[in-house]
Amino acid sequence: MNPVRLFFHIGRYWLLMSQVFRRPEKRKIFWQRFFHEVDAIGIGSLGIVAIISVFMGAVITIQAAFGFESPWIPLYAVGLAARDSIILEFSPTIVSLILAGKVGSSIASEIGNMRVTEQIDALDVMGVNSASFLVLPKIVASVAIFPFVVMISMFLGHIGGFVLGVAAGVVTPYEFVYGIQYEFRPYNVFYALIKTAVFGFIIPSVSAYHGYYTKGGSLEVGQSSTNAVVYSIIALLCFNFLLTQLLLA
Repeated sequence: MNPVRLFFHIGRYWLLMSQVFRRPEKRKIFWQRFFHEVDAIGIGSLGIVAIISVFMGAVITIQAAFGFESPWIPLYAVGLAARDSIILEFSPTIVSLILAGKVGSSIASEIGNMRVTEQIDALDVMGVNSASFLVLPKIVASVAIFPFVVMISMFLGHIGGFVLGVAAGVVTPYEFVYGIQYEFRPYNVFYALIKTAVFGFIIPSVSAYHGYYTKGGSLEVGQSSTNAVVYSIIALLCFNFLLTQLLLA
């Protein structure tokens, strides 16, 4: 992308965010939309998150077991490696990347379709802060519900690693549980949830930006949806690196 265009989009993104938080709508309307978005964004994503988390935990456990073939490495290291991988990276980052595809494309297409059908223009004419009305509930809902989704992912990842790892015969129940408990650092969970909350802001805000400024027709709505997913993923990876440096280095 042309650097000038990049700075243009960054500037316009922050102008949109300032408009989003400038003048919220009535509390009753906001909370109605907030709970609707929690259901659509969080609860509606639990199915795919659960399936991915269970098998992700199983794969990590089996790969760790085959990687620790040395007799000098204790078997409980399999549980320890699975625990740290799931908590530090796989649940917060991989699940957020999946949600960027599912939630981000949905937000961009929804708002983009409202833009090309002039529904957003109608809200502006009626004196409604369309940016706040459409975007703020999505951002607040994502920041609030994403950490809970990721905690569920962590739990299911460990369950999947335990059940399928034991079933595959690569680890014993005692050694896996002992490895999970060995030198556990609660700060790692705190780090993962802070990172997830930041991702919960990035995904809906970037996706809403691309949808809000859509021009054209249905073809452009599809393009905005694609751009929302691509740029959300890029932003997630960049902030994943920055937050890791800040919180763990």
